[in-house]
Amino acid sequence: MAQNRSTQNGPNLHRPYASTIDRLRGVGLRPTRQRLALARLLLDGTDRHVSAEALHLEAEAAGVRISLATVYNALHQFTQAGLLREVVVEPGRSYFDTNVSEHHHFVMPDNGSLQDIPGDRVVLANVPDAPEGTKIERVDVIVRLVNED
Repeated sequence: MAQNRSTQNGPNLHRPYASTIDRLRGVGLRPTRQRLALARLLLDGTDRHVSAEALHLEAEAAGVRISLATVYNALHQFTQAGLLREVVVEPGRSYFDTNVSEHHHFVMPDNGSLQDIPGDRVVLANVPDAPEGTKIERVDVIVRLVNED
């Protein structure tokens, strides 16, 4: 029986985007050119926090022609599919986090930088019961920092 190329020759050299395509398809997203380009920029295994505007600039610098609206749409689709988490720092200011594990954040409002806090480092007590007909999906803690000047 013949082996497929990816197992016969190690990494799939004939389809360099295969793992990204498979990852998008695995969460129910069609791997369009734009989604594939953004996923390759975002999901390289390095955890980071990125705004839509910053990702748009990064995509343009990489030669990807894409509108800011398409970047926003893709980020929200990736979030709904579980590939990203949206961190709302303040109304109208969101970052998208490639670390989807349970964790919290320090935020420096002056420059908008975020830093992860491991989930087991924050202990929640006395969380009220959810209103009738709902359940708590997740609790996000954002610790706002200021310089000690």
